[in-house]
Amino acid sequence: MNLADRVLAVNNDLPIRTQLPVHSGKVRSVYWLTEADSRRLIADKGYDVAADAPLAIMVISDRISAFDCIWHGEGGMNGVPGKGAALNAISNHWFRLFREQGLADSHILDIPHPLVWIVQKARPVKIEAICRQYITGSMWRAYSKGEREFCGIQLPDGLSKDQKLPELLITPSTKGILQGIPGVPEVDDVNITRRDIAANFAAFNFKSEGDIEQYETLLKDGFAVISQALNDLDQIFVDTKFEFGYVTDAAGNDKLIYTDEVGTPDSSRIWDGPSYRAGEVVEQSKEAFRQLLLNHFPDPDILLNKDRMDERQALAENNALPEAVLMQVSQTYLGIAEKVIGQTIEVSANPKQEIIDTLREQYDLIS
Repeated sequence: MNLADRVLAVNNDLPIRTQLPVHSGKVRSVYWLTEADSRRLIADKGYDVAADAPLAIMVISDRISAFDCIWHGEGGMNGVPGKGAALNAISNHWFRLFREQGLADSHILDIPHPLVWIVQKARPVKIEAICRQYITGSMWRAYSKGEREFCGIQLPDGLSKDQKLPELLITPSTKGILQGIPGVPEVDDVNITRRDIAANFAAFNFKSEGDIEQYETLLKDGFAVISQALNDLDQIFVDTKFEFGYVTDAAGNDKLIYTDEVGTPDSSRIWDGPSYRAGEVVEQSKEAFRQLLLNHFPDPDILLNKDRMDERQALAENNALPEAVLMQVSQTYLGIAEKVIGQTIEVSANPKQEIIDTLREQYDLIS
């Protein structure tokens, strides 16, 4: 079996029993189970959710996106070997630590396969919460042009690129297009302030104004847990994105939980500690792939300029990246994942068939 066969590129065509269209994002596909299958699993497996909670199978792919495009490689390699398993393994590890340390639960109820989660439906908080411990990326680009206020937070003069910030910053942005909020443009992914959130908490899907404080605590505590664990591995947790939602447990209690993924190379920047102390930034995250793309193409403005999106899409569709590039990305993802979880990640020889067999034999979910 060649390398391309070990990549799970298409993950929305599995014969999982569902009555709804499969929802596919850039990386994951979601199969909402029938009400009968959801109720059966809740009863059989003893999941701590309401008896009528909708459940889904979430299948991660090995696709890689950057600059809002999906990229592919030579030889039919439509993804990065091991990437999906690495992302799930890292998220599973952090979610487990959060639960063990009393922070909050996640949307994950069960892990049938390294590429599969059984999840509960959450009522999403409509915020992408970015935590930043260092000034880099988009914040540095804006700062270097003279901006000093970010999401209502004032930064001091005199900061240098990639420097540690005086304190952990929470710089939230909207998740989806929110309408009718004073001072918040009706576009996706626009920066907002804590004042915006507090004045319009219901519009962001918070149940109460008091829950904003709980959300901030979960942000800071979650960041601290990951940062300390990575520090123990001599890696630096630079910044990350958190997402949250509400679920109802078996006893009828509503609770705020972590959703999406946490602390992964896709949603975070992670730097190698020894390299940073020696004055060099070595990315252990998708940022390395972004930089690689910027160096690979002769006109990097196509990747950075939102007005050139059509050209960017054409660039991604018409250019197969060298296999060596995707394998370098594979080594980055598997390398940091194996550091985090402390064991080797096996890259499946035939991931799609493995998933089908597992969901048929252990969960009776295959049509």
